[in-house]
Amino acid sequence: MIQHLLDGILVGAILSLGAAGLTMVMHMLRFANFSHAELLSIGAYAALVFDQLFKGLMPVMATHIGPLSMTWALVAAMLVSMVITGLSAVLFDRLIFRRVRENGEELSMVFASFGLALIIRNAIGLIFGLHTKLYSQDIVFATVLSRDPLILVKPDQLASLAITLTLIAVLHLILSRTTFGYALRAVAENPTLAQVNGINLRRMIVVVWLLGGGLAALAGVLYGLNNQITPVIGRDLVLPIFAATIVGGIGSIYGALLGGFIVGIAANLAVMVFSAGYSPAVPFLIILAVLLIRPNGLFGEERT
Repeated sequence: MIQHLLDGILVGAILSLGAAGLTMVMHMLRFANFSHAELLSIGAYAALVFDQLFKGLMPVMATHIGPLSMTWALVAAMLVSMVITGLSAVLFDRLIFRRVRENGEELSMVFASFGLALIIRNAIGLIFGLHTKLYSQDIVFATVLSRDPLILVKPDQLASLAITLTLIAVLHLILSRTTFGYALRAVAENPTLAQVNGINLRRMIVVVWLLGGGLAALAGVLYGLNNQITPVIGRDLVLPIFAATIVGGIGSIYGALLGGFIVGIAANLAVMVFSAGYSPAVPFLIILAVLLIRPNGLFGEERT
């Protein structure tokens, strides 16, 4: 049980990053963006391309960082992929969501996000193929934390957890202690009143898409680092990410962190009771339970 609990925490760290970006977009634009999970795929494949590029141009960057399977080339590629994915999110908003937002309704934006998710997923499969890919072919052995009971953990998983906790803390400080953070929260609560007070609404929306896309890209890279890269990363993670967002409460960064851990732990513990084939149903059950007991999530606030 302890091993499943630890695995759930480590999986939850990746879900938390995806949920943090989604919760900001949902809080400001007030629509369920089902294409957000596909940004994880864009980030994962962008990092794969630039990882190979940096290794080819500068072989010294192929050096591994300590016990991790991550190389310096992948670190640089990760940063580039965050920028590319953030800009892609802004582009999608300019081409699709902003036009629907100005001329349609919230439900139309949800349908548009479904269509965009399918387009992104199939485009990635067409370009990169449907076969799984890896950042590194090297075998990374798990570290034995305990022999009785047997508890194993990979260094890459611990690095993912550390990166997630650090970024969530930094993001929370930015949103709660800076003028930019106050402006962002003001726009999310009352866009009209925020504009009256001189806040540039369109600029804030661009920033939210950049942040959301960047966090999604990082989540995609960390997922690929600990698993495999496939074009269906978004399809596999969309429900767990939404469950984490709803559990934590829309608009809460720490809620996204806690929600990710809850969903990750619940999914891993469910394997002890049910067959692994039933684990995809766990996010559904969590979403239903939260909506029935606390519709606004653990840290969410009622909005008018």
